[in-house]
Amino acid sequence: MVIEQLTSEGFAQFGDVISFEGAQHYPINNGTTERYHDLAHVDVTTEGGRPLISLFRSKPRQLPFTVRLMERHPLGSQAFFPLSPNPYLVIVAPSGDLDVAGVRVFYASPSQGVNYAKGVWHHALFALKEVSDFFIVDRGADGPNCDEIELTKPLTISVEAMRVWEGIQNRESISELSSG
Repeated sequence: MVIEQLTSEGFAQFGDVISFEGAQHYPINNGTTERYHDLAHVDVTTEGGRPLISLFRSKPRQLPFTVRLMERHPLGSQAFFPLSPNPYLVIVAPSGDLDVAGVRVFYASPSQGVNYAKGVWHHALFALKEVSDFFIVDRGADGPNCDEIELTKPLTISVEAMRVWEGIQNRESISELSSG
């Protein structure tokens, strides 16, 4: 599987990227704070849902990794924002019937969060390198709001895919230093 840069444009069909970059912002509190405003469409009120705020602590996963299970939340969006200084992977597929050919893997920096739109298929948190903490906003209510599906044809994220990704990033960093 190819690992892609997490961008608002590339992730749009799955939900929102939560980031300072490109966000509407303005000063508040007598100029002592900059508010980055309305960063994700939180959609949790279906069938009496309410916003639920949680903290998750995720153990790092090792590559190669075989994706065997995907999940979705049909009644509400689910937002994740990292609190740790570690990158992580975002594994998603479009809403509707799960099509394994549509699974994509995004590399998220520690300054980027994601908000999965209602019904978007995704893998559980995928921390890299070390234990990582996340701030979560999702739907709280009685009754089920999680569909899981086991892949009939599992997908593998290889060590090589991460090396390719890291190599591309290193070349871009070197290029930026050279031109700067």
